[in-house]
Amino acid sequence: MGRLVLSPPGIPHMGRLSGRLEKLTGWRIVPVAELVPDEIFFEPLASRRFPAGAFIRPEAEFDYLQEPDIFHDIFGHVPLLANPVFADFMQAYGKGGQRAMKLGQLHNLARLYWYTVEFGLIQEADGLRIYGAGILSSPDETVFALEDASPNRIGFDLKRLMRTKYVIDDFQQTYFVIESFEALLEACYRDFGNVYAEVRDEPDFEAHEVVSGDRVITSGSLAYFKAAGGRG
Repeated sequence: MGRLVLSPPGIPHMGRLSGRLEKLTGWRIVPVAELVPDEIFFEPLASRRFPAGAFIRPEAEFDYLQEPDIFHDIFGHVPLLANPVFADFMQAYGKGGQRAMKLGQLHNLARLYWYTVEFGLIQEADGLRIYGAGILSSPDETVFALEDASPNRIGFDLKRLMRTKYVIDDFQQTYFVIESFEALLEACYRDFGNVYAEVRDEPDFEAHEVVSGDRVITSGSLAYFKAAGGRG
């Protein structure tokens, strides 16, 4: 795995960071001033270019920001692009997104991104670890995702995940756990046409559901969400 150094401390210089990243995996960083629309987002990913927010969240929104800022993108997403396997997964996702839009299946593919790139966990020899940038950019959810008894933690399954709703304004009710980046790439480095056909007419699962066939790592108490009145 390549090592991407984010030092020196301070505001990252995207040009210099891009140069180091490109030497490792061929990816470059493209600064953007706002959230990139779906119809534009996939093209740069397919070309190994990552759109990174060139703005910082206000202090009042430190623990959650709907639009990804420089902290979320540079410290959450970019380091993983130095991993050659994950970098290939991201490019494949970009190419898949272009086709998903044409087939009207973008909502299914968006769930893959959400539950992996943004809110994914990985099983390592010494326990669960975080790789999703959405978790890493929230100090409270970093602890919640790994240590709290409330959420479900379920083994990664592509079709199951594509049918699962998610929470956009609070901690996740379910986290999907991959065994390795190699396993993630293997599961997703293929034509999704048949996968879309299989899930197209199937009902969605609610974000909190544990269903038959799940590889359950942790069956959550959902206490956090019950206390919040079933939010999400």
